[in-house]
Amino acid sequence: MIDIHKILEKMPHRYPMLLVDRIIRFDPEKLSGTGIKNVTINEPHFTGHYPENPIMPGVLIIEAIAQVCAATMLMTDKYDGTLPLLASIDDVRFKRVVQPGDQLVIDVELVWIRSSIGRMKGVATVDGEIATSLELTFKLIPRKE
Repeated sequence: MIDIHKILEKMPHRYPMLLVDRIIRFDPEKLSGTGIKNVTINEPHFTGHYPENPIMPGVLIIEAIAQVCAATMLMTDKYDGTLPLLASIDDVRFKRVVQPGDQLVIDVELVWIRSSIGRMKGVATVDGEIATSLELTFKLIPRKE
């Protein structure tokens, strides 16, 4: 398990844009993992995104998946010190709304990587039900400290 302290050490994101709370499974050989995002009512987007029926914006679910992908990459020695940037997002499917009180369980896995370009798959579930799935392409650049 990778706790929030290690995530903060490796990831450049900070509140309110850090959307991964913990990595509960990590396979450095396959570059796959599972991350958790606890969805709470006190997040700033809920004040304006359907305030009478708060729903997590799809773009933030996509970002949470992308951050679990990034965290999975950055936890390895090989990619530590880089910054994964989104290049494309494909085959996005929204199957279920995500609301305060839900816990997103995000499974990611590397499809391929060549030099500094790679592709990963991600699936976010709530209570075992698929909320969002996608594939994304990223480019690794050196991280400035």
